[in-house]
Amino acid sequence: MSKNSELEAGKPGQFFDEFLKEQGTYEEAAEHAIKRVIAFQLAEAMKAQGMTKMAMAARLNTSRSQLNRLLDPDNGNVTLATLARAAKAVGRSLRLELV
Repeated sequence: MSKNSELEAGKPGQFFDEFLKEQGTYEEAAEHAIKRVIAFQLAEAMKAQGMTKMAMAARLNTSRSQLNRLLDPDNGNVTLATLARAAKAVGRSLRLELV
């Protein structure tokens, strides 16, 4: 079987996932990717509502600098409670699941 046939038969990213697992970095990469997606979704929800960072910080009863840390895709030190409060502030909910 050729490499192209194998790639077509698998799902996109399957080989990259396997590579990350072999390197022992899969979990860390997945956590980082999830945080980036959530930060992006929060920023997009704020933009869609025309909400400024100051207004969002006020809704969360926090400072703008704290909000910047929350929206920073590279900052992984955000609690689930904070993410849930931020989601609620933009009319959304946070859903976690084990797969």
